[in-house]
Amino acid sequence: MPSSLLGGAIPILLIFGIFYFLLFLPMQRQRKTQQKMLANLQNGNVVVTSGGIVGTVVAIEGDDTLVLRVKPDNVKIQITRSSVSSLVSAEGKKS
Repeated sequence: MPSSLLGGAIPILLIFGIFYFLLFLPMQRQRKTQQKMLANLQNGNVVVTSGGIVGTVVAIEGDDTLVLRVKPDNVKIQITRSSVSSLVSAEGKKS
């Protein structure tokens, strides 16, 4: 009886191990790199928001708010730091 219980538990443990290495570990790494990118945002960075807006960071207000300048009319919008999905460029303003 104990050997059949152990024999039934091994495949389940194996499946959980595979899920951990194929799904959970890469998601944790991606979340860590995203948090690092958000923490290192600076004025002059070109970013893309989760809504698809591309803009240049012109001000960082507090810990959670950014002001973006959006072309072509140089409109300034205020967004939360967490709504930035990716960093397009780390270059400053071109002269």
